[in-house]
Amino acid sequence: MRNTIESNVILNRLPKHLKQFMKPQNYEDYSAINQAVWRYVMRKNVDFLNSVAHKSYLNGLKQTGISINSIPNMYGMNRILKDIGWAAVAVDGFIPPNAFMEFQAYNVLVIASDIRQLEHIEYTPAPDIIHEGAGHAPIITNPEYAEYLRRFGEIGCKAISSAKDYELYEAVRHLSIIKEASNSNEDDIAFAEKKVEELQQNMGAPSEMALIRNLHWWTVEYGLIGTVENPKIYGAGLLSSIGESAWCITDAVKKLPYNINATYKDFDITKPQPQLFVTPNFAHLSLVLEEFANTMALRKGGLSGINKLINSKALGSIELSTGIQVSGIFTHVIEHDGKPIYIQTTSKTALAYREKELVGHGIETHSKGFSSPIGKLKGINLAIEDMSPRDLAAYNIFEEQNVTLEFEGQITVSGEIITGKRNLQGKIILISFKNCTVTHKNTMLFKPEWGNYDMAVGKTIVSAYSGPADLNSFDLITHIPSTKTIHVKKTNEQLELEAFYQQVRDYRDGKNRTISRTKVLEQLIEKHPNDWLLPVELYELAFIGNEQNLCKSILQHLEIIKQNRPEVGHLIDDGLGIIESTRHCEEERRNNLLN
Repeated sequence: MRNTIESNVILNRLPKHLKQFMKPQNYEDYSAINQAVWRYVMRKNVDFLNSVAHKSYLNGLKQTGISINSIPNMYGMNRILKDIGWAAVAVDGFIPPNAFMEFQAYNVLVIASDIRQLEHIEYTPAPDIIHEGAGHAPIITNPEYAEYLRRFGEIGCKAISSAKDYELYEAVRHLSIIKEASNSNEDDIAFAEKKVEELQQNMGAPSEMALIRNLHWWTVEYGLIGTVENPKIYGAGLLSSIGESAWCITDAVKKLPYNINATYKDFDITKPQPQLFVTPNFAHLSLVLEEFANTMALRKGGLSGINKLINSKALGSIELSTGIQVSGIFTHVIEHDGKPIYIQTTSKTALAYREKELVGHGIETHSKGFSSPIGKLKGINLAIEDMSPRDLAAYNIFEEQNVTLEFEGQITVSGEIITGKRNLQGKIILISFKNCTVTHKNTMLFKPEWGNYDMAVGKTIVSAYSGPADLNSFDLITHIPSTKTIHVKKTNEQLELEAFYQQVRDYRDGKNRTISRTKVLEQLIEKHPNDWLLPVELYELAFIGNEQNLCKSILQHLEIIKQNRPEVGHLIDDGLGIIESTRHCEEERRNNLLN
């Protein structure tokens, strides 16, 4: 078993906290049934999508080296993807949304390496290699779309989540896992579905992450492109679902022009979508993304930004107008006239400038939190950050001076100045005090016995976002998923069926031409009478070889399966249809060459 990850120039750029989600693909773990599922879905998809998918899809399949006949080996894919500046990594199912998007920001495609069961061949709520390998990868060969995906990741990973978002993520992850697991019972699935539904109905006001996830869903996953009257498919969820790709272009699915309103349209990952959005072109996707980004705390900052961070109860950062950045879990804000005048964290905090931690101001120094007033001094129009050295001296803002600074909103800082730090433009960004007292009206916020007081300088919060300013300031290697993809030990019956699939695959690949396909069919009818996909594969070989008696026997058996399992009847018919149409196309090609 291969337990290593083959790296490359692009993957080497990934920060450690993203690498914790990566896992080996372990290609040899794919069974012959898995390979047959991939082949069926891809043959059906390519046959159907040839006329309804955006032109980048089929071109992209060739460019990314994705074969119709075999599950892609990610190590081979990466050797081809590097030519367009991308790479792919294997992960275990759903990963946290911020991490998923941050991978995109580094031009890395996240691919769940497991593959859906034969029973879920048309659709699975769990991420799998069909969805992400055959769905996402081909479209990124379009440069405009690839840049949208990268930019989406760059902005999306800064979106602030609510405390309930992560709970919902875990619930959806668990549901997707047990729905795909072969040993799950209906009661467990129903219970998990109910939990997801209850959480969805009690999320409160949607967070930035919830809103931008909607945009991701209606574009990257379920997007249409062109005109409302005649759209083409580019969303990976549609490209990888042989059921929904056909259904989505019918009149049963409402088509809407894609705009910022899609942000507020929720989705249910476990059900087909009742409406889809159509973008006129890929460039339009970036315009809507920037429109949404302008509403985010990342760009607006202010009181609403700090409140979003407080509500998230997670690690986040603010940036002040001087460029100083404060990263931690924010717990308190004091406001005045609709503006934040004092912020506080109560756990490990780090200070940075331009995403680089300030020397001496990491989590060791601020292990119990950090607080600072924000804004202008009372009665002085000139902010501290805009003061010249002469101005600073005039107001006693100078080392070894005892000073009392009264800010607007009745925040007062009194103490002896030790030193200060300046940014590249020469503006004061941090002032350190000893023997310092900080008060708000009659409330004590900081006492001298607590040690030195470091005050961030800035008249406004210009940005607030998820995660730390400097990725190296915190230990982010903490990912322990509550549930893992379930791999049930195979029964002897399953192993026997896999062996039959392997024999047929070896025959098709020319590895073993001594196999009797008639005998395989007889054993299949006797021991696995309900399996439908292998008889379809046997029919293809018999059809190509013009073995009419074997074809007839297989078709008779397939008719019995259709009677016993009507739910797979259309899958059988579609599989037979692809075989016959492929033969017809091949005959036409030969005739054209002869003429």
